[in-house]
Amino acid sequence: MRFAGKVLGVFILVFVTYVIYSGSTSLYDLTTGVAVALATALITANLVVREPHKLIQLQRLAWLTAYAVRYFFIDEVKAHVDVIKRILHPKMPINPGIVKIPYGVVSDYAMMTIANSITNTPGTVVVEVDPGEKAFYVHWINAVTTEPSDARSHVSEVFERFARRIFD
Repeated sequence: MRFAGKVLGVFILVFVTYVIYSGSTSLYDLTTGVAVALATALITANLVVREPHKLIQLQRLAWLTAYAVRYFFIDEVKAHVDVIKRILHPKMPINPGIVKIPYGVVSDYAMMTIANSITNTPGTVVVEVDPGEKAFYVHWINAVTTEPSDARSHVSEVFERFARRIFD
């Protein structure tokens, strides 16, 4: 039953992602989506899911949904507008730098979510992850501080709050 739960969780995630990104609900696309999702789930379930009971916790799903909405419609938009303003400004006001940003999450999934969120947000790129120090090294287009705790509050604190509730 444990393996079946893992397979089902991965299947649903892959299938929903496939349908969203294909943008189609034709019979062909749904059939292809089921085939791809099932094959992916069977092959990767034991690699991707460590604790299948977390997949059915509605509170985690609610936090994931809230995070996706916030990330795509607030954080991404604000970052894009900021970078566009910097590009269009005659003096191109940038202050690039690599800053150390500590993180406090436990799971690899939460850490990866934060790192991906930082990198996918315009103006910041994770250039190194140091699990020993529990820190990211981030290239920041406008490094307003080099103090790790201050940089964390500017760059990753929101991402970490959501990632902790979803994965830890």
